[in-house]
Amino acid sequence: MPVNLTSDQQVLWQHGFVKLNGTIVMTWATMIVMSLGAKLITRKLKTEGDISRWQGGLEIIVTAMEEQIKEVGLSEPAKYLSFLGTLFLFVATASLATVIPGYKPPTGSLSTTAALALCVFVAVPLFGIREQGFVAYLKTYTKPTFIMLPFNIISELSRTLALAVRLFGNMMSGVMIIGILLTITPFIFPIFMTVLGLLTGMVQAYIFSILATVYIAAATRIPKLKAAVVQARPEPETLKAQH
Repeated sequence: MPVNLTSDQQVLWQHGFVKLNGTIVMTWATMIVMSLGAKLITRKLKTEGDISRWQGGLEIIVTAMEEQIKEVGLSEPAKYLSFLGTLFLFVATASLATVIPGYKPPTGSLSTTAALALCVFVAVPLFGIREQGFVAYLKTYTKPTFIMLPFNIISELSRTLALAVRLFGNMMSGVMIIGILLTITPFIFPIFMTVLGLLTGMVQAYIFSILATVYIAAATRIPKLKAAVVQARPEPETLKAQH
């Protein structure tokens, strides 16, 4: 009996060319669990007095995310927390859920990783346009000279592909190794590989979200640099006084 290493191979329902595979089911199941968990944790938040352990854990996670976003170069992390935090939590949740028997992470499917990469591909210019304006953002593709326009476009497309393939390759490799070991070794050894896979999945969630943060920071940094230059530039009256 063939082993289904990815959830794409699990066809649960089909009508003509329309298929409902395991990737779709696992993706929606992960999103529903995340939504319900967020609703339960945030339903009784407090701003003073004793807080619950859930709220304490949530504050630690949110604070850590904001610090990471700020360290990358985004001075106002609250603007980007909802998008970048969701990316991280989705990949991390999909990785942690691999301990559930029968669960295959949707991030082990190229279609899912491509969709996540496309989210970053769309979000980068949207954040860039919001910070710089439409015309100013488009001008960044022609810097330092107009000759760089096709190269900058190719760079945008290639890094999106690299995001998808990198996440897919790293997540899929762990699933494949565990699947192979289960067929040729005792069950005790794959347990250690599963633990290692959890660690790898968390690292991949961190790397994916950090790369997305770097791309967004690169798209929004020009106005901040200009503002810093203007702020550091001495006033005409100061220059006259110096002379």
